[in-house]
Amino acid sequence: MQRKRLAVSGIEGGYGNVQVLWGGDLRVNDGESIVLLGPNGAGKTTLLKILIGRLPAWAGTVEFDGDEITRLRTDLRVRRGIACMSELGVFRGLTVEENILIGGQFVDAAVRRQKTEQLYELFPDLVAKRKTLAGSLSGGQRKMAGIAKALVGGPKLLIMDEPSSGLSPALVAEVIDILRRVKGGGLSLLVAEQNIEFLDLADRVYTLENGRTGFEGTVDQLRDDDVLGRAYFGLVG
Repeated sequence: MQRKRLAVSGIEGGYGNVQVLWGGDLRVNDGESIVLLGPNGAGKTTLLKILIGRLPAWAGTVEFDGDEITRLRTDLRVRRGIACMSELGVFRGLTVEENILIGGQFVDAAVRRQKTEQLYELFPDLVAKRKTLAGSLSGGQRKMAGIAKALVGGPKLLIMDEPSSGLSPALVAEVIDILRRVKGGGLSLLVAEQNIEFLDLADRVYTLENGRTGFEGTVDQLRDDDVLGRAYFGLVG
């Protein structure tokens, strides 16, 4: 039986007096890739902000490695092994190297240097861009720098918000290929997306719509569901 890395139960939350989530439930197992699929406005980003501690949960629980972390500070979640890559992914006013250093701020300096060199091997296009401001990179290079920033700390769980945003189909395929190569080995992925190309990466899928999680299952099961097939794959009955 796979070890449960992340368990989310009955999460509710929002902004001010506006409720966005009405009971989010999901789990991510050790080494598993989960795609949280939903349209804009479904509540995906709100849920991720609660998972990383940037928004408080109004109700429900978040557990990580068996410990409840629902009200734990963001930095303490990072120290436990949770990394989050936002839609932008980088600090635009800092260099690539400075971004990566920030991503590894909670690990030993020697380990960070070793991991950084490994990541430059994974992303050779970034080697010549070490001293370049992240804001001047191409869209694809910014995504690569964002992934490197998230991975340098050696997380157990990488949470990603819309990694396809602003990318061409070719670059989306490249990002998916990179994530396929780095997943496993103790690294779990939770990817919130509306781009169904990321289903190629998924071990399991959740759907989120109008602030509620709905479908849970494999990609094949999602395709076999007539209603969901039409909604997410554009199939016509």
